[in-house]
Amino acid sequence: MLDLVFHIYVSAFLVILPVFALLILSSGAARTGLPFAQKATFLGGLTVLLGVCAGIALHLSQRDVYNVPATLTDPPFVLMALFGGAASLWALTRHTRTGRAITDATTDAEVIAFQIPRIMGAVFLLGWALGTIPWQFALPAGLGDIWAGIAGWQAWKAARAGAPDARRLIVRANVIGMLDFVVAVLTGILTSPGFAHLMAFDTPNIINKHPLAMFPGYFVPLFLGFHLISLAKLRQSSRPRTAAA
Repeated sequence: MLDLVFHIYVSAFLVILPVFALLILSSGAARTGLPFAQKATFLGGLTVLLGVCAGIALHLSQRDVYNVPATLTDPPFVLMALFGGAASLWALTRHTRTGRAITDATTDAEVIAFQIPRIMGAVFLLGWALGTIPWQFALPAGLGDIWAGIAGWQAWKAARAGAPDARRLIVRANVIGMLDFVVAVLTGILTSPGFAHLMAFDTPNIINKHPLAMFPGYFVPLFLGFHLISLAKLRQSSRPRTAAA
């Protein structure tokens, strides 16, 4: 029964998150002076890319490719997907002319708002309560995701209202969100069968098993990619003040 819940949950967010990302970037695209065809080509290409990546991640997840490596010499496919996916999204949106124009026109509030759905990590707490996910992973990762989602909401609210502390809250949300990933990755490795399985021997982690493997294989790269976009925009906005000083 719980496995069915996990499948439905993951399937829902497999649609929700890419659509949310595209809506955010479409909002920025609408503010640019770029030709319609140029904007449509970029967003259409990104839509196809997100769909293809979702299909590939689903295929790999179903075949247990995202398991923690058995030895240090085995390829860490899950980390390759996590960091490679995030870097690809960041490069596409910040290191192409069209992508940069669109993300420059996307407000800081809209970009950080993508972190609000991070509360979806509460499902780890459900897994722990029902005895399928070890507490050593579920508590820090689940509570960390909830905290990251709340921090994202607080930052979005402040930035949208033009509050004086908006920038500080955006930085805070990015720091909390990225630290949460560090903790989740470390505890995930330590509680899963593999080269560093040091905890949770009675209840090994299933985060790298389908369907939950879609978290590190697809969902986390999207969230991390938007963290990188947010930080890049903050860095860019600080340059005039640095130069003036």
